[in-house]
Amino acid sequence: MSATLNATHPLADRINALEESSTLAMTKMARELAAQGHAVISLSVGEPDFKTPQHICDAAKKAIDDGFHGYSPVAGYPDLRKAIADKLKRDNNINWKPENIVVSTGAKHSLANVISVLVNPGDEVIIFAPYWVSYSEMVKLAEGRSVVIDGAFENDFKVTPEQLEAAITDRTKVVMFASPNNPTGSVYSEAELRAIGEVIARHDNVYVLADEIYEYINFTPEGHFSIGSIPEIADRVITVNGVAKGFAMTGWRIGYIGAAKWIADGVEKLQGQVTSGTNSIAQKATVAALTGTMEPTYAMNEAYKRRRDLVVKLLKDIPGFKVNVPTGAFYAFPDVSAYYGKSDGATTIQNSDDFALWLLNKAYVATVAGSGFGAPNCLRISTAASDENLVEAVGRIKAAVAQLQ
Repeated sequence: MSATLNATHPLADRINALEESSTLAMTKMARELAAQGHAVISLSVGEPDFKTPQHICDAAKKAIDDGFHGYSPVAGYPDLRKAIADKLKRDNNINWKPENIVVSTGAKHSLANVISVLVNPGDEVIIFAPYWVSYSEMVKLAEGRSVVIDGAFENDFKVTPEQLEAAITDRTKVVMFASPNNPTGSVYSEAELRAIGEVIARHDNVYVLADEIYEYINFTPEGHFSIGSIPEIADRVITVNGVAKGFAMTGWRIGYIGAAKWIADGVEKLQGQVTSGTNSIAQKATVAALTGTMEPTYAMNEAYKRRRDLVVKLLKDIPGFKVNVPTGAFYAFPDVSAYYGKSDGATTIQNSDDFALWLLNKAYVATVAGSGFGAPNCLRISTAASDENLVEAVGRIKAAVAQLQ
């Protein structure tokens, strides 16, 4: 699904070497088919299908009326930085002050900022796989080297401390992962993260970039645990979060980091030269999100859990699909490699890219190939859709793969 840009054009080498986002590429193709009149069901994009809660929208309207129309401070408005610091203390047991917080244009922007600030050419960034598609490309832009560790299907796609220890070298600068995870939906438990923290604690020059954007979409009994709350490594953990997933605020584009002040200062310095402060109205809306009622967020989490149960049950009924049970986020990530080498008479499925494209054209269901996530045997299916669309989509998938021999 991903493709490099045409290297014959006089673009910079770093851009020619960059892969296109496989999620955005599939979403674009799905929209094109829909525009041609096909009844496409898109389960490719990682976007809540809920509307932003009303009290957050009301805060944005008030900000407009109150005249927050100008440039915002590079690191974010003081009231928002305080609200984030308070949230990190309340929900995550992370003790940062407002000066340790930098607000950016989405969590993706926050991640890219941190990598650019910390990674020198040749530095190694350990990435737990399966990983979100942009991680390795961000490292590439910083001229670092991605060192990918595969989490086994049998361990719910989670990397072990032993694997991490074996991957660390004198060139390792950052360890990067998401929990809850995109694309697998796996959640690292407190015990698992403490064990990983023990490995990090033995290596003084290694930093952790913890992507917690799916924090509020968590189905585990114990709930979310932040590796940044472990005292021994707290000053070397950069916690990244935002409001896109938990508050259904994807288009508002607000992300943030909590980090040691020297890291936050570096991110602010970079951001001041690239984007400056992010949207003023969205910042005021985010204050309302972080300080107001959490009831809409909890209701969305319950809906995602119900959909998870529905989709897992339906997928397990498809012959050849290996399905684990996600414990967070809003994705299913079945292993579909049993169909590699099979054909419907016109198309032979060789890999996950072939499979995703074939399903789109054959069943008009948009998914995303696992190859872009570092898991070439799998397929990512977003469960952020109505029950009716999920049932219909998985039914189409089942009928389509029945034609493969």
